[in-house]
Amino acid sequence: MRGREARPCRNCWKNSRRSGSTFDIPGKTRRLNELDRELSDPELWNDSARARKVTQEAGTLRRVVEGYQTLNSDAQGLSEMLEMADADEREMLMEEQTSIEKRVDELYKETLFTMKHADTAAIVRVKSGAGGTESMDWAGMLTRMFMRWAERRGYKVDLIDQVDGDQAGVISSEFIIRGEKAFGMMLPEHGVHRLVRVSPFDSNNRRHTSFASVDVVPEVPEEEINIHIPDSDLRRDVFRSQGAGGQGVNTTDSAVRLTHLPTGIAVASQQTRSQIKNHEIALQILKQRLYDIEMRKREEEEAKARGEQKKIEWGSQIRSYVLDKQYIKDHRTGVMKHNPDDVLDGDLEDLQWAGLEWMAGKRVAEENSDDE
Repeated sequence: MRGREARPCRNCWKNSRRSGSTFDIPGKTRRLNELDRELSDPELWNDSARARKVTQEAGTLRRVVEGYQTLNSDAQGLSEMLEMADADEREMLMEEQTSIEKRVDELYKETLFTMKHADTAAIVRVKSGAGGTESMDWAGMLTRMFMRWAERRGYKVDLIDQVDGDQAGVISSEFIIRGEKAFGMMLPEHGVHRLVRVSPFDSNNRRHTSFASVDVVPEVPEEEINIHIPDSDLRRDVFRSQGAGGQGVNTTDSAVRLTHLPTGIAVASQQTRSQIKNHEIALQILKQRLYDIEMRKREEEEAKARGEQKKIEWGSQIRSYVLDKQYIKDHRTGVMKHNPDDVLDGDLEDLQWAGLEWMAGKRVAEENSDDE
């Protein structure tokens, strides 16, 4: 700590972007009071799914509000001690200031996870766009990037389905990432990702642009999903699971694809060797996707739409990966990274935190607009 300038802690707290205005403590306090009134209603506990949602949201808000109040008190106390301390004492107090700054950052990050189902697992689908082998290779690179990111964080990944490209990459992949706030962390990745590079598949070494979509939905607890799908609305196909070859290859038609005829949504599972189990997995994920669509419709009706999945085409991307010029740019946040190899190896967190900040700011702006 020696040699570091001792500045009043009030500056790092009150003047930072992580101040009370950014935390939106008044808004969170109002919402917490509403939830506490709901929790005190005996009728709530007749609906276990609703009770759990209210309890979880209240718990998250309570941690933020009470944590902010404690930090604010500690920061004010430390500021007063710094003003009265001599040079030697101020140097000793710097360690406490550093601790408070770290706690502020941790609490600030907690405030970014106020979206629904932030704590659940993330169901991720990566799909190649138009562009043939180049696009399929890009979808494969994105699939690997997310799996490496999950591995870095100690998360578990269950690969549900993967359709390999003819020459390279994947046509599509679907997997579930399980871990602390997996859905919350992955949500900023939802959208269209654009790749620009000199294609290794072009003998003339021309520059190509490719697109792939990333769809992220939460793994909502089954009891919350009140969706019944009549058999007449489903088409069921079975096929042989793809394998890596060798003794472990699956040579039976155990993979299952379910197509929801009214919407055209198709979900496949080749996770297990059991056709029955794969059917159950595919059906559960199909219900999750239908539930997500229904929730989005409700939010749109309430003028709080989360936004629709854009077409996989030029101009709709959320992020560009320009490999021949060695940079990645997120078009929502403006954040640029100049280490694309590291990002594609799973070093995503700077981009994700910036995306979460952007989403939180968007939510606050919408809430303020509704109040006007």
